[in-house]
Amino acid sequence: MRVSVLASGSKGNSTLIKTKDYNILIDAGMTLNYLENKLRKNEVLLKDIDYIFITHTHFDHIAALNNLVKKYHPTIILTEKMLNDLDFLKEYEYILLLNDDLYIDNLVIETISTSHDSSDSKAYIITEKDTSIVILTDTGYLNHKYFTKLKNKNIYIFESNYDHEMLMYGKYPKWLQKRINSDEGHLSNDMASFYLCKLIGPNTKKIVLAHLSEENNTEAAALECLNNKLKENNIKFNNIIVAKQREATELIKV
Repeated sequence: MRVSVLASGSKGNSTLIKTKDYNILIDAGMTLNYLENKLRKNEVLLKDIDYIFITHTHFDHIAALNNLVKKYHPTIILTEKMLNDLDFLKEYEYILLLNDDLYIDNLVIETISTSHDSSDSKAYIITEKDTSIVILTDTGYLNHKYFTKLKNKNIYIFESNYDHEMLMYGKYPKWLQKRINSDEGHLSNDMASFYLCKLIGPNTKKIVLAHLSEENNTEAAALECLNNKLKENNIKFNNIIVAKQREATELIKV
């Protein structure tokens, strides 16, 4: 497998996963033109996308979805609760409803329930043979019962949304600070770093810090927090990058 985060942040989110047989998008935020331009750099076109997995139905994760299904007819994979949010998919033919783990030929897609202020939200573990990718964003916390399932994967695309001090002393109103900092909000740098130190293992090749707030975080703050937490736990790991809002990451080989 290969993976590239095409866009990550409050203005739009989408990740490309290329497997031996399929081209997959996780979410379809941003515009069709943006997604097409970023995909071309990885020798993929929107018409080549086989499956689109939806993490949740906030606009920054589905902005292009309506136009995508009208023009290219990919298979959309989501839960029934998510489908109920999206009227434009009610009569759409190519839908796979998630009820449990999903098997597509030699792909295994496991789901994790995340905690976010939407009707339903999921993280995904995608495995092809002995390689695995975790995509986990938009959650206020991570339930410990999922640690075993998430542990020692090859690639982690993991939310590190805000620096606590920047959020609490920034310009956001109190109600919005409370929402972001709640169990149904987002992961802070501190919590993301705590979880990653529990999860990464000998098989882990790369961490991609994702969904950084433009107002309440910086790349430097997120990286410093994680590196400090790794050092505190005597974990030697330095293959870490930060996903950007309008710049795709490299195509990472898993």
